[in-house]
Amino acid sequence: MIKPPAIKSLFQICFKLRAPPPSHHHHYTTTRRWRRRRFVGMARNEWINGYLEAILDVGANLKTQKGVDAKMKLEKLQDNVKRDKHFSPTNYFVEEVVNSVDEADLHRTWIKVIATRNTLERSNRLENMCWRIWHLTRKKKQIALDDAQRLAKHRLEREKGRHDAAEDLSELSEGEKEKGEAQPVDKISRINSEMQIWSDENKSRQLYIVLISIHGLVRGENMELGRDSDTGGQVKYVVELAKALADMEGVVRVDLLTRQISCVDIDYGYGEPIEMLSCPPEGSGNCGAYIVRIPCGPRDKYIFKESLWPYIPEFVDGALSHVVNMARALGEQFDGGKPIWPYVIHGHYADAGEVAARLSGSLNVPMVLTGHSLGRNKFEQLLKQGRLSKEDINSTYKIMRRIEGEELALDAAEMVVTSTRQEIEEQWGLYDGFDVKLERKLRVRRRRGVSCLGRYMPRMVVIPPGMDFSYVKTEDSAEGDGDLASIIGPDRAQNKRAVPPIWSEIMRFFTNPHKPMILALSRPDPKKNVTTLLKAFGECKPLRRLANLTLILGNRDDIEDMPSSSSAVLTTVLKLIDMYDLYGQVAYPKHHKQVEVPEIYRLATKTKGVFINPALVEPFGLTIIEASAYGLPVVATKNGGPVDILKALNNGLLVDPHDQKAIEEALLKLVSDKNLWGECRKHGLKNIHRFSWPEHCRNYLSHLEHCRNRHPTTRQKIIPIYEEPMSESLRGVEDLSLRFSVDGDFKSNGDVDPATRQKDLVETFTRMSASNKKSNTSYSPGRRQSLYIIATDSYDTNGDSTETLSIIIKNVMESAIEKPGQIGFILLTGLSLQETREALKRCQVNPDNFDALVCSSGSELYYPWRDLLVDEDYDNHTEYRWPQENVRSTIMRIARLEHEDDDNMAEQMKTSSSRCYTYIIKPGAKTRRVDDLRQRLRMRGFRCNTVFTHAAKRLNVIPLFASRAQAIRYLSIMWGMDLAKMFVFVGEKGDTDYEDLLVGLHKTVILKGSVEHGSEKLLRSEESFKKEDMVPPENSNIVISTGYEVHDINAALETLGRN
Repeated sequence: MIKPPAIKSLFQICFKLRAPPPSHHHHYTTTRRWRRRRFVGMARNEWINGYLEAILDVGANLKTQKGVDAKMKLEKLQDNVKRDKHFSPTNYFVEEVVNSVDEADLHRTWIKVIATRNTLERSNRLENMCWRIWHLTRKKKQIALDDAQRLAKHRLEREKGRHDAAEDLSELSEGEKEKGEAQPVDKISRINSEMQIWSDENKSRQLYIVLISIHGLVRGENMELGRDSDTGGQVKYVVELAKALADMEGVVRVDLLTRQISCVDIDYGYGEPIEMLSCPPEGSGNCGAYIVRIPCGPRDKYIFKESLWPYIPEFVDGALSHVVNMARALGEQFDGGKPIWPYVIHGHYADAGEVAARLSGSLNVPMVLTGHSLGRNKFEQLLKQGRLSKEDINSTYKIMRRIEGEELALDAAEMVVTSTRQEIEEQWGLYDGFDVKLERKLRVRRRRGVSCLGRYMPRMVVIPPGMDFSYVKTEDSAEGDGDLASIIGPDRAQNKRAVPPIWSEIMRFFTNPHKPMILALSRPDPKKNVTTLLKAFGECKPLRRLANLTLILGNRDDIEDMPSSSSAVLTTVLKLIDMYDLYGQVAYPKHHKQVEVPEIYRLATKTKGVFINPALVEPFGLTIIEASAYGLPVVATKNGGPVDILKALNNGLLVDPHDQKAIEEALLKLVSDKNLWGECRKHGLKNIHRFSWPEHCRNYLSHLEHCRNRHPTTRQKIIPIYEEPMSESLRGVEDLSLRFSVDGDFKSNGDVDPATRQKDLVETFTRMSASNKKSNTSYSPGRRQSLYIIATDSYDTNGDSTETLSIIIKNVMESAIEKPGQIGFILLTGLSLQETREALKRCQVNPDNFDALVCSSGSELYYPWRDLLVDEDYDNHTEYRWPQENVRSTIMRIARLEHEDDDNMAEQMKTSSSRCYTYIIKPGAKTRRVDDLRQRLRMRGFRCNTVFTHAAKRLNVIPLFASRAQAIRYLSIMWGMDLAKMFVFVGEKGDTDYEDLLVGLHKTVILKGSVEHGSEKLLRSEESFKKEDMVPPENSNIVISTGYEVHDINAALETLGRN
């Protein structure tokens, strides 16, 4: 049983539940007397006795079961009461009862207690409180159980996928075995042997680089870092990266694309379309670096990143227009009119990663990804805390939508830039689209010239984040400059040297500003773990005697006006300062400017202080590098980037961010041992050059050049559209399209060599030219004022086409009858070309009435005015990472659910093609949804799209960069057509790619009643993200018509602003 002193402490705790908190510390004695009197008056209350009985009984069990742990908890509880600390019943219940008590014991004891009490004497409050604790405990255990089961199932499926891939890749030919003897598989490091370091020899290059960072407030000067959770270190990183890349030899222009925001609550500068970041030296021939702001979502509203997802396609379309125009402009200036396409499109974070993937697919240029922080990692951490269910996490953070964005970026990325090896193995290793072992195996096979059988994994590279050292003054790097006497000592009045304003702002908090300063600088985010640091400082008396603590937690005016998470952190900080009575020892200024951050580091250095980053997980650790550049020793979290940073700098200590005692000891060690402090400072200053921006950019461009060797190397060339009569517009129609030049090397994974591909393209252009001469049509897609795009596949319950499609085609064409030749028509369909021709024949519509037929869910593009020849350019465009025959049998195996018959799904050869494999689902058969199929394909290294069509009776497997939405973007570039002049007609439901057709800059008309049976039931599972995460709730570009008659269509078009 628990000893009497512990019982007494528990009684005191129970009385504190009823006792009012003291209004001032001077009333401490009075309050204690009140509590003693209250104890005598309440001793007979049965509810107290019953509740104590329940807790004491469980406490006894704890002591029996856990021994020392239970004793330590009880002793700590007694100690807290003796010191009369503010006791929080909520914290006690959650931390002690919910986390430690077996809910069955508590429930059993509670039942026993209330059963022995008189009903009239029982307290409803007690019963409700006990029930809530019991219910909360059960809920937490259920969340933990569900999470464990989900993770186990996911791990099992991953292992199965990896096993399938390993089996397929394990069989080596005789030639492969011979090569394998010459180069063992385990010597992976030799793969990089051919990578050339970027040097001044590349100054003749003309590289256009596009960086993308959508969320937050991005500007070049006086960045508002810490203003909110979206405006943090990533903003500073991308801005400085853009400036540094623009200074590299061979780079002609760097564009940093972000969201344009014109909101009264923020500075007007964020609404400026273009901002120059760096001006190149005169005569250099370079253009410099720019922030380009793309309109996206509500123009007058600042949107946090969790709510930006539905507007991603709109940003993609706006960015696409900018990049195409810039490519033309740069080509006119530097390359005789030949467009200079981006050397790379680099997405930062999940949202920009998805944008970069879409742009890469539209422009066929390499894409690079930097995750910064990862959704799966955050998801797992939140689940482990047990406070929120999976559904709550998903609704709050849109975490599943974020994860899908990251997976899509992995599908398209040539290279993923990470800051640490831990990020690769422990964070990216959680994703379906990446596996360390499989990536190494595929890399070895490519190195040997062996086919990868259609499988692909992006290359992960570790490039430490850079820093701008231009702000670091020479004196900051000098040894022994730590004496503040000349600045804040008695003779400071005679000192002519001006003290930076931020120094005075910080010093005013301190009773003794001469003590070493422990500096923490971050935004007020729970995951930055500032409260644990404050507790460690408050509870360590030796540390409080030796040092002061400075907390730079963003900028604030009124805590109540801040986001809830930031407000909660700052409120807790203030409460902890008050609880530990840290006035005069902790500084927490309300405001600081970005340009003052270097001065803050300098102040900490001059006091011989220490910088600490106690974050739960720190992906980069830029503040650690910054602090080290100013000679500050570092204490940092052992989770994430700081591990590699401190290994390189050797200037500090790593700690477990959850271990308060470890944080105390590390800080005390560096503050008290001046020799150790000096050694850490010396090492940091000596090695800091490894993290300079020039070094970062050299590594970045070198890795990128190496990875680009694996890219398909097709590069678009837009030929100017010449003014010519309408009747002759088809003469030389190849000038209106995109041409591709081939400039790459031999592709060891099965691609043809450049000479063969060049020959094929020449033959293709010859066929196109011959076809153009035979055509006698009198219109040109390049001369349309607008395009009407019909995407209303209508099927019955059996998956057969209905007559509704023909009615819609005729009515849409009739709606444009008043503008002959000015409006073109495109058909987007999940049907094959042969099925499309048959459908048009049945409804007596001439295929020549269409400018383009996009068939097989966007995998094939045909031009009726070219005798229905396939667009070879588009065909080459979409071949990237297409696994071809290698995925055929895999689909059959993974699409079926367990316990389903093998013959419930079969490939339909007559509708399949080289870019689309079609599978028929038999009536009554069940199959996996699109999200599940993508997951299983990614686990096996396959990158492709899956679309259910024909009222969920057919599955089309198509290339990664092929889709109906991407076909629209391709045609907009090819024909120079503004996406805002394209009108897409859809039904109220459709194929599983339906949502992609609703979003973007094009106009959408939803024809009510036109489609009765869709395939949306096979799109996503209940646990995935929702439709509102893909389609904005309010969109002025979408109109729902009352029907699909001509007058209904005309009314909808007038609403959308048809000219």
